[in-house]
Amino acid sequence: MFDLGTSFLASVEKDPGALAVVDGDLHLTYAEWYRRISALVAALDALGLRKGDRVLTLMQNRWENASLHWACQFAGLIVTPLNWRAKPDEVEYALSDAEAKAIFYEDVTKEAVDEAPSAASRPRLSADDLARAMEADAPDAAPRADASDWSLMLYTSGTTSRPKGVPRRHRAERAAAIAHVAQNLYRRGERTLGVMPLYHTMGVRSLLASSITTGAFVCLPKFDAERAIDLIEREQITNLYLVPTLYHDIVHHPAFTPTRVKTVTKLGFAGAPMTDGLLKKLQRAFEPELFVNHYGSSEIYTFAIDQNAAAKPGSAGRAAINQRIRVVKLNASSPDELAAPGEEGEIIASLQGDEAFEGYWNRPDADAKALRQGWYFTGDTGFFDADGDLFVTGRVDDMIITGGENVSPVEVESCLSLHEQVAEVAVAGLPDERWGQVVVAFVKRRGNVSAEELDEFCRTSGLANFRRPRRYVFVEAIPKSPVGKILRRKLVACEYEEERPRETQ
Repeated sequence: MFDLGTSFLASVEKDPGALAVVDGDLHLTYAEWYRRISALVAALDALGLRKGDRVLTLMQNRWENASLHWACQFAGLIVTPLNWRAKPDEVEYALSDAEAKAIFYEDVTKEAVDEAPSAASRPRLSADDLARAMEADAPDAAPRADASDWSLMLYTSGTTSRPKGVPRRHRAERAAAIAHVAQNLYRRGERTLGVMPLYHTMGVRSLLASSITTGAFVCLPKFDAERAIDLIEREQITNLYLVPTLYHDIVHHPAFTPTRVKTVTKLGFAGAPMTDGLLKKLQRAFEPELFVNHYGSSEIYTFAIDQNAAAKPGSAGRAAINQRIRVVKLNASSPDELAAPGEEGEIIASLQGDEAFEGYWNRPDADAKALRQGWYFTGDTGFFDADGDLFVTGRVDDMIITGGENVSPVEVESCLSLHEQVAEVAVAGLPDERWGQVVVAFVKRRGNVSAEELDEFCRTSGLANFRRPRRYVFVEAIPKSPVGKILRRKLVACEYEEERPRETQ
């Protein structure tokens, strides 16, 4: 299998005049971009960096960041991207944990880098430095890594502990990119909106998949719905791969019209469940040829895929090209303790697939918890329906146990999302002396709907009695992570005023 540098070089040779990257007024072909990347490889050499070194990046989705990613693939350096919103203590932790040899940043991340004590002892280059370096003349870069070398180390989001490093080899990254192309039916010359961050597996996948199809990666450094709509129209974007939150913001923006996004023929989403209401709205607004639900993680890119997401809301479909999946009983210790069809359990995925990682960076405790007998225990809950399709219901830690019954927040959220006066909703379990936990819905309203009206809607929608929210909290915003995942722990921790439709369960 090709390493990623060779993979990029093959695209340059195949289609040198094809549009490769766009950032504002900058438009570069593959041949032009390769010259810039080659110059950047020479600049990395001048810093004293050598094959196998890890480098920390803190940049938005600008062309300098995308170029650095590719230059590192050629040079055999291991890209370690960090959220550009990271605080100084998070930068310090990553520098130490990854043993990073250099730091790359931009204006919005300079303060955090400056305040991280260990940063002073590392070479540091800004995005402007990278842009200037790419203006220099340099010989064409030759790939130095092979398919078995490390390419990337992502950090997973830490909730109760420090983030975990997820090292991935060139072969796993390329296998995931090829599968992404195949499962989304991408054609030569696809144009992708490059807005999912390059510190997240979805952003990296979009970048790599664009090169495999000799397509264009259109940079949107920081998400803005109006700017996204403008870029889709101006650059004739053909596919979108976003988290549900960004789709929500695009399709509800006053500037959105179906005519402005008519070049988009394929929609893909991942990172979080999509509510039934949003699925239906997107299907009407875009009328896509393909609407794909990707279910996966940083550790193993794709677990399951559904290429007709709107037809069966909530379904994550079947196992992906490079994968086997199972649902085991909750708290199972073995991958052979299978849950019955329709029974909610923990989703696990095979570590034998081409896309799989091999273990966390310096975290044997995390390996012991998640890796068992050749299977990755995801921490996600779900079930197989009678057709054999997978439904992801939430996280093991998010499961609400009320009166001895298990309630998945996702199922309740999907029901409430269909109410026309609910703009957004998140569901969590709060402590209750009698029931252990009670189901609480946090609702951002589009109108002046009451708790009683929402309760009646749940009742007539067929939601089981024990799953109906016992309390409603009306909020101005739902707390989310930078990539759109609902932060339920913040909902549980916040203070609020609530409305109760009734007191009995």
